[in-house]
Amino acid sequence: MKKNSRRTFIRDLSLGAVMLHPGMAPFYTMRDSMQLGLVTYLWGKDWDVPTIIKNCTAANILGVELRTEHAHGVDPGLSPTQQQEVRQRFADSPVTLVGLGTNQDYHHPDQAKLRASIDRTKEFIRLSQAVGGSGVKVKPNAIPKEVPVVKTIEQIGNALNEVASYAADFGQEIRVEVHGEVTQELPVLKSILDVADNPNVKVCWNCNDQDLWGDGLKANFELVRDRFGATVHVRELNIGPYPYQDLMGLLVKSRYQGWILLECRTDPADKVRAMQEQYTVFKEMIRKVG
Repeated sequence: MKKNSRRTFIRDLSLGAVMLHPGMAPFYTMRDSMQLGLVTYLWGKDWDVPTIIKNCTAANILGVELRTEHAHGVDPGLSPTQQQEVRQRFADSPVTLVGLGTNQDYHHPDQAKLRASIDRTKEFIRLSQAVGGSGVKVKPNAIPKEVPVVKTIEQIGNALNEVASYAADFGQEIRVEVHGEVTQELPVLKSILDVADNPNVKVCWNCNDQDLWGDGLKANFELVRDRFGATVHVRELNIGPYPYQDLMGLLVKSRYQGWILLECRTDPADKVRAMQEQYTVFKEMIRKVG
């Protein structure tokens, strides 16, 4: 059987199975809707854009969140010509530019620092649109001890509303990474989201130890699941005690559609091979979801 006809046969057989069992269709659709991508946090921090695309393609990792201030240099200050070049490189490849990962945060007691971070976020929003991304990652980073907790929560939430409203005009999500001392605790983040009620403020789940605190993973997941955006951050799926298999089950069964982005912490010599291994582990985890 020729390759194309065999592929067509398998596709038609799969479609037929879904048609015969319509109750199963949403489950398989949700399984297939989650894709594995990469955050250029440590793996990829020293690669330029062509190398990122080449290596991700080789590993079948077909989405990338570019961390700012890294070697690829996708930061405010790029000329319009350079922005278009980045956009075109991704457009001409199988790799999706999922967005930009920034270090912008809004907990600062110093109001000048707060305003500077908000304004810098808006620069990244404009840049993400220009280079073909769909969102900008920001983070709550702390609750300053010298300021009442409620005041900081309100400040962060109001800042998120401002940048989210601005981002909507550019077709960009604001992706709030579950991050920072105290602020990465899910009940605290939920309090921030209650203030940040702009629907364009989205959660980027981050696989922290704090996810298991209190009533556990499922309860914390459900606390903010309705605010999830297009990105979830994970570490190496086969290293450490975090219950990634349980997380995949929660994502699939809640019909999550988005990118599962590797934000890995180890330093393997062959990172392309390491990404290929993570792709295999990811697919097996999704297959195991009952």
